[in-house]
Amino acid sequence: MSALKAELTRLIAAEGPLPISRFMALALGHPRHGYYITRDPFGQEGDFTTAPEISQMFGELIGLWAAHAWQAMGAPAHFRLIELGPGRGTLMADLLRATRIVPGFREAASVHLVETSPTLRASQAAALHAADPAWHDSLGSALDGPVVVIGNEFLDALPLDQFVMTQQGWRERLVGLDAAGGLTFGLAPAVEDGFKLRAQAGSVFEQPAAALAVTAEVARHLASAGGAALFIDYGSARSGFGDTLQAVKRHAFVDPLAEPGEADLTVHVDFERIGQAGLQAGAALHGPSTQRDFLLALGLADRAQRLSQKAGPAQRDGISQAFDRLTATGATEMGELFKAIALTHPAMPPLPGFDLHRLPERG
Repeated sequence: MSALKAELTRLIAAEGPLPISRFMALALGHPRHGYYITRDPFGQEGDFTTAPEISQMFGELIGLWAAHAWQAMGAPAHFRLIELGPGRGTLMADLLRATRIVPGFREAASVHLVETSPTLRASQAAALHAADPAWHDSLGSALDGPVVVIGNEFLDALPLDQFVMTQQGWRERLVGLDAAGGLTFGLAPAVEDGFKLRAQAGSVFEQPAAALAVTAEVARHLASAGGAALFIDYGSARSGFGDTLQAVKRHAFVDPLAEPGEADLTVHVDFERIGQAGLQAGAALHGPSTQRDFLLALGLADRAQRLSQKAGPAQRDGISQAFDRLTATGATEMGELFKAIALTHPAMPPLPGFDLHRLPERG
């Protein structure tokens, strides 16, 4: 039994079952045993691989998108370039390298990283030492003045709550203990009277309060201080019902309750509700678009071709495989499952990737 599982078992025995959101928050962010606090989970040697780790092309295109957004903001002399959950710092490093061709961008930008993991902060410091980044434990302290915010696979790790439709009505899904003292899912005895949603018995409704709150906070800031935010994650463009809680360890799905603190926990992002939260908070909405359409509109095919022209046979194969992985269609493939959405100040024009406008090519 993992150290965190033992602690959760004692906590539930003493205080009662936990909401899914609290279970996720402890599994991922417990100060001693949380998944992200204790390890670097990325890459082939870790538990999962994100788009920036697949290819430099991803971060480069995001960088040129950020530079275009800065120009659309009026190219302010000073702005904060903020990444939420920046992993190893790979995306930001590729972004900064790509934007060297944009006059004034690097001089205007100060790099800010929202990260709570000491392990990942160390990796980010090594990758981004030349950029002299500032770290923040929370979004609130990072937002100041005009901003460009990037969140790649960030919203999916924010805790949510789940509710199940029963014959009596909606009841909250909880993590409790079974007869043998192991972790198990169950339902709260009380019915949620405030829910007016109609659904068949057994339907699961997910309430992503943390993701909606982050979106609204970013949108309010954009509406008042100016700027743009880009979120890329896996999920649905339209709201619906379903249990999307999943755990991954060593690139394979595992039981979310089996080894809390030892496996990554994520949920699918409801992009329809994320967009609505941004609009209600005063920002303009762009997208959502599939990752495939977004990256191709930014010029991914041209970038891959240019890199291939300078590469040897093995490198060309790697570039081709990365291109295919980033753009592959199918319900479980990155190109279709992942979506991109942007929020901006209402006065900003349409942005690349959402209006089919292609970014300038790099050499």
